[in-house]
Amino acid sequence: MAKQVDPAAVAGAVPESAEAYGPIMPAGNDSARPAASSGAGTEPGAVAPAAQSASQLGPFPPFHGRRVSWVAVSIVVVGFLIGGLALVFGHHGPIWWLFWTGTGVAVLGLLITFATNTFEDWY
Repeated sequence: MAKQVDPAAVAGAVPESAEAYGPIMPAGNDSARPAASSGAGTEPGAVAPAAQSASQLGPFPPFHGRRVSWVAVSIVVVGFLIGGLALVFGHHGPIWWLFWTGTGVAVLGLLITFATNTFEDWY
């Protein structure tokens, strides 16, 4: 993913970590942007590569949720799939007992998400 500068930095308020991005040019002035090259610093106006990888930039560590959260959300998804397929694949209309089973599985998964505090796993 390309390294982007937030709008505040373009307007002139450069954050302390902006040095890793290289020089900041005004928006809309593409002719003044220096060209990146494979030889860092060998050409005039070349931008040196950043010292940090893109996965290390930003205030948050890489975090993909807890296992119990993934299990709870998977149970909810399976419940929705069961209920949706029960509505579609009945010969003479919906298979109501399977629909309500899927609804129960989805509600069970939702209760697990509340019990394990899944909604606090995001940044």
